[in-house]
Amino acid sequence: MFKKILAPLDLSSNSQAVFEQALELAVSNQANLMLLHVLSTDEEISPDFGILVGLSYYPTANQELVYTYQKQWQEFTQKSLDALKSWCQIAMDAGVATEYTQTVGKPGKTICDFAKHWEADLILMGRRGYSALGELLLGSVSQYVVHHGPCSVLIVQSHPS
Repeated sequence: MFKKILAPLDLSSNSQAVFEQALELAVSNQANLMLLHVLSTDEEISPDFGILVGLSYYPTANQELVYTYQKQWQEFTQKSLDALKSWCQIAMDAGVATEYTQTVGKPGKTICDFAKHWEADLILMGRRGYSALGELLLGSVSQYVVHHGPCSVLIVQSHPS
């Protein structure tokens, strides 16, 4: 039986399915649920860091570009936090002791470190569904967590649209 389930979530299309499975498992095991979002520029919908490339070439545009990126990052952070709050409320309404947190970091390592410190029994997470070549070139958070996680890991497969 699992007593502490960690569900790393982002704003991808698979996150709702991950949340629903984590909630179902938490209810059936009477487990605590922790919802975690790792803010990262690697996330598909994060603001485009490329906007800041070439700042030294156009000094007059520097301030405006930095301001624009900061604003986009704040909106991204808030949108993610709002999603976590919403999922947390749904889980609490279902009678599950639930917490959420958002942190900045390299997703795979941050998830593993968080699971270790929180003493999770299970990490339940999604995957993007990259091909083997895509995983080789882009890396895979789920693959990293499977190999480095301090506890059992359950991967929720994405469903092609």
